Amino acid sequence: MTALLDPPQTAGEQVRPERQSVGVWRHRLIRVASVLAAIGLWELLTANGVRLWLRFDTLPTVTEIAAALATRIGTGEYWLDLGQSLLRILTGFGLAALIGVVTGIMLGRSRLFGDVFGPLTELVRPIPAIAVVPVAILLFPSDEAGIVSITFLAAYFPIMVSTRHAVRALPTIWEDSVRTLGGGRLDVLRQVVLPGILPGLFGGLSVGMGVAWICVISAEMISGRLGVGYSTWQAYTVLDYPGVFVGIITIGVLGFSTAAAIELIGRRATRWLPRGEETNR
Repeated sequence: MTALLDPPQTAGEQVRPERQSVGVWRHRLIRVASVLAAIGLWELLTANGVRLWLRFDTLPTVTEIAAALATRIGTGEYWLDLGQSLLRILTGFGLAALIGVVTGIMLGRSRLFGDVFGPLTELVRPIPAIAVVPVAILLFPSDEAGIVSITFLAAYFPIMVSTRHAVRALPTIWEDSVRTLGGGRLDVLRQVVLPGILPGLFGGLSVGMGVAWICVISAEMISGRLGVGYSTWQAYTVLDYPGVFVGIITIGVLGFSTAAAIELIGRRATRWLPRGEETNR
């Protein structure tokens, strides 16, 4: 009876990768179709001047936005603004990632450090980073340093909190096993803490990147001289509504690209973890 059942199981295992490939492409097509449907609906509502509860007749059409985007991409100012925003986000986020991981680990493992530094973080954490813009303008000698500091502050707390929670959630048996084998603190940090916190850490990095983009764009609108946020606000002040949507699209693409990069790095760094497809087999 077992021999009769073996061939169908083997055949099923051989077909499964093909089914998974078809499933992946189906999900991708659905996602692309949803975006295209949203764009088509936007063009339909704006081109026909639909005014229900929302006033689509006051917004530019997709064709007008596409024309403005093509014109804007051909200028040097567009790429200068884009590069400036990227430089600010990467600098602030990079510092937040480094300091957030270090302080998160120390808060999770050192009671003394938690007693000294923990209350300060909990007092400052609820304050929106964008509310610190006036303080940053007064504190730092240049607008550039102030915008980077706001970006850092926005990304720091999600990264620090996720790292701290990930450290505290580690099973104590892992550390006990390393110490039983003669390992010291550095061995525990290298073999237990750092690998164990990676899933939670990359979740915090993803959230931190999203919040950082919100704050850097807002800071550029308030006190910037260059950047995507500054150019978007300038377009609004001169009633260039297609230009406003060019800025919105650019912000969306930049945010999506940086978040996708973090997710890709996270998958590579945690490839040793079991995935959903593997656990469902």
